[in-house]
Amino acid sequence: MTSITLFPTERTVVLTGAASARGIGRAAADRLASEGWSIAILDINAEDASAAAAEIGSNRAVKAIGVGADVSDAASVDRAITEIEGSLPPIVALANLAGISSPTPFMDTTVEEWDKVFAINMRGSFIVSQRVLKGMIERKLGRIVSISSISAQRGGGTYSKVAYSASKAGIIGFTRALAREVGEFGVTVNAIAPGFTLTEASYGLMENAENYGVDRGAIKRASQPEDIVGAALFLAGPDSSYYTGQTMVVDGGRQFI
Repeated sequence: MTSITLFPTERTVVLTGAASARGIGRAAADRLASEGWSIAILDINAEDASAAAAEIGSNRAVKAIGVGADVSDAASVDRAITEIEGSLPPIVALANLAGISSPTPFMDTTVEEWDKVFAINMRGSFIVSQRVLKGMIERKLGRIVSISSISAQRGGGTYSKVAYSASKAGIIGFTRALAREVGEFGVTVNAIAPGFTLTEASYGLMENAENYGVDRGAIKRASQPEDIVGAALFLAGPDSSYYTGQTMVVDGGRQFI
């Protein structure tokens, strides 16, 4: 029978793709730091990752490190996680947040674009999860949280199209199957499916992003990164020890309207 391992006082959360100033990852990193977590930001841009970690570490008085890595490359991820393991307390939680959108209609999507979306959104989650799981299994404690999307459950109908929706649907299947395999080791695996959220990427991709889809939800405003953070905090924390294989929808009621 699987026993419950108590959360250590000194613990680290790794967040991929969390360097962006206006992003779900950055907001989650700041909130988790406020709860006493040591923070490891893993991002393709090493300079931005380092700057984000330094700011959060200083503001929240916690240990923090930013490391550059390509989540789709196993050797790059291994180097980054090895550095984190040598600098911070044990990795108790992983947030797979690195991702890219794809607004290209299906018939215009090239094989190269399809592969790029899956390389970041799906393959990256596989590579980073597999690498951090080694320590989690050994310590009999871990939390893996990955970002999916309501686009996966609705079959699109959002700003991004088929490639994105398919990759995010893959995250849901990945979450359920991995939860079955690692539950006996005290590791939970869950996903969050946000609705359209106002991130730096959103503002860069479209005009009037703050008005996109507002009329489709029960809550008549656009989602902010901070709206997703509560789910991440719960899923990464001790209170979610019996919650696994699930996808938590945080979309302001857009899915059922």
